[in-house]
Amino acid sequence: MEFLSLSSNPLLLFLAIVLTFMATYTALDLFLLIKGSERNKMFLFLGAITSMGIGIWVINFLMMLSLNTDSLREYNLPLEILSIAIGVSFIGIAFYHIIGKALKVYSLYVSSFFMTMAVFCFHVLGVFSLNYNPSYNPFLLLIALGVIYFAFFLSFWILFSKNFSYSSQGWLRPLSTLIITAAIVEGYFLFTKASSFYDGSNNGVQGSTGQDSFLFYLAIFISMLILVGLVITSTLVGKRLETSNSNLEDITSALDASSIVAITDPRGTITYVNDKFVEISKYNEEELIGKNHRILNSGFHSREFFKDLWRTIGTGHVWKGEIRNRAKDGSIYWVNTTIVPFMNKKGKPYQYVSIRTDITNRKLAEDNLKNSLKEVSDFKFALDQSSIVAMTDQRGRITYVNDKFCEISKYSRDELMGQDHRILNSGYHSKEFFKELWRTIGTGNVWKEEIRNKAKDDSYYWVNTTIVPFLNDNGKPYQYVAIRTDITDKKRTEEYMHRQDKLAAVGQLAAGVAHEIRNPLTSMKGYTEFLTMDEEDEERKEYLEIILDEIDRVDDIVEDFMVLAKPKDLTMEVKDIVSVMNNVLSLLDYDARKQGVAVHLRSEEEVMKAIVDENRIKQVFLNFVKNAIEAMPNGGDLTISLDYSNQKYIHVSITDTGVGIPEEKLKRIGEPFYTTKEKGNGLGLMISFKIVENHNGRVYVESELGKGTTFNVLIPSKRYSG
Repeated sequence: MEFLSLSSNPLLLFLAIVLTFMATYTALDLFLLIKGSERNKMFLFLGAITSMGIGIWVINFLMMLSLNTDSLREYNLPLEILSIAIGVSFIGIAFYHIIGKALKVYSLYVSSFFMTMAVFCFHVLGVFSLNYNPSYNPFLLLIALGVIYFAFFLSFWILFSKNFSYSSQGWLRPLSTLIITAAIVEGYFLFTKASSFYDGSNNGVQGSTGQDSFLFYLAIFISMLILVGLVITSTLVGKRLETSNSNLEDITSALDASSIVAITDPRGTITYVNDKFVEISKYNEEELIGKNHRILNSGFHSREFFKDLWRTIGTGHVWKGEIRNRAKDGSIYWVNTTIVPFMNKKGKPYQYVSIRTDITNRKLAEDNLKNSLKEVSDFKFALDQSSIVAMTDQRGRITYVNDKFCEISKYSRDELMGQDHRILNSGYHSKEFFKELWRTIGTGNVWKEEIRNKAKDDSYYWVNTTIVPFLNDNGKPYQYVAIRTDITDKKRTEEYMHRQDKLAAVGQLAAGVAHEIRNPLTSMKGYTEFLTMDEEDEERKEYLEIILDEIDRVDDIVEDFMVLAKPKDLTMEVKDIVSVMNNVLSLLDYDARKQGVAVHLRSEEEVMKAIVDENRIKQVFLNFVKNAIEAMPNGGDLTISLDYSNQKYIHVSITDTGVGIPEEKLKRIGEPFYTTKEKGNGLGLMISFKIVENHNGRVYVESELGKGTTFNVLIPSKRYSG
């Protein structure tokens, strides 16, 4: 076995370095294209590691072959193929740890180690394949391995570190290629320095006749052909992807400028975030890369929410929804999120792209709107519970009524919708009254007043009304809101108090003059009766009887005055009001039939008891029923109804179908000396009102011209009294 002294051919060395640089450049180019082409990922990866393997193999092969071209005749091809397979495998393992993943220092260590092993494997097995027996100096070998390892670590850090960007700094790839090529060439020389070679053949080493060897040049030609093919392939793929990447970069740039973007791997680990993500989350990029989105969990959403999210994207479907996140400083923000799964050839997601837009201000506005609507709803509820509310359009057509409106008007909501308020017109107010109303609200001013309306059942009710116009941007009303309160009882009370004031005045008058009037009347009646006894002239006797009748009529008036001035004590007993009314109707039956009046008595119960003075209550009923009969000189219907009013009162209504009482006269009913009859004195109704008052009851009158009048008497029932 003969020791070999090796020296390199400068021309071959230059050619080997050029080929290695080309192969390395092509490999890095393909590696960098992997990130932007998932569909061709495997093809690009295999092409890249093959190109890198050829780059390492060619310098070892050419430099060792330059020593003795005749050694090709004893070339161990299977061993050379094995060296290439192992070396390419090591290269694949090395780049697997740094391609398409978040770069970590650990990954750089592992990748640099396997690349160093790949260079060492190519050298050692390549030497053995040429039938040489190397012997290595351990110390120099360790130094060589260390230097090569450091060179690869530096080049990978420059090329793949997040501190640099190949897309924005095109000089990084040539620089990294230069460093890797230098590491490969340096590895060859260092391994050569650390080893001694012996010829394993029996023929010894022949002179260097490589320039004349056909096989030598054939090997060079094949190597260059392979490298040129790889370079052309890389160039074509690069050009093809460049256009796609250019469009993708434009889209990505636009997306980054307008949206919050993040990319995760299939497990949800963040691999990319844009500046807007960093800005809104308050985390820096280093704190986010390698984490999952639980770092932003605000605790607002349930587990089922996220299970549904993962179930959707895990099956390849796009997920859309709104998510509330928590930033690093503890602040809360909302994002409208779209998560798009990217699928591989097997139909499995290999990454997820999340595109978000900040909707925090919108959510705050929605919350404020919800709170405002809640307040409005609460106000509306309170208003509906306490007031009668209606809304109309600008023409007065009803668009909304609450339950209290339906309750007091006796109309259903469907009957009111689309109508105007003329449906409730009682005829009480003048046209000028309503013209003034519309003039006020039509100019955008609030109108307040009391209105008497007529319900569906023809009953009347009073409401205190406030009408508020809602104005559009042009200052014109587009709807009106009418808020009313029922003041029917108040109006009746006012009427009652007005009547009481007048009764009190009459009582004072009666107290002052009744006694003085009665004494002369007694004397006049006595002397007249004395004259009648001795008078034989029939004509003069008739005159005297007329005088007596008039004295009796004046005496009745004085008696009414005395009742007002000093009411007699009431004899209160439990009586059946239905029976009392039947007695009254019996007394007036002849008068009713004479006038052609049909009497109808309706009672809620057969017996309705109250504690009353029977004679006084009978006097009230007689007065009201008689007036009703007299109000229908041409006949008609007299309806008397008895029912319970809230279980506190017995409600007696006496309704005729006469001509009715005008509104201006209706207000004066019950006033002293006011009457609508030619022969009345105006005290009967006043006395009746007083009697009912003494029973702790009350009277109110309703009338409509052309339809008739109703006298309503409320007497405390036995149920309430006892």
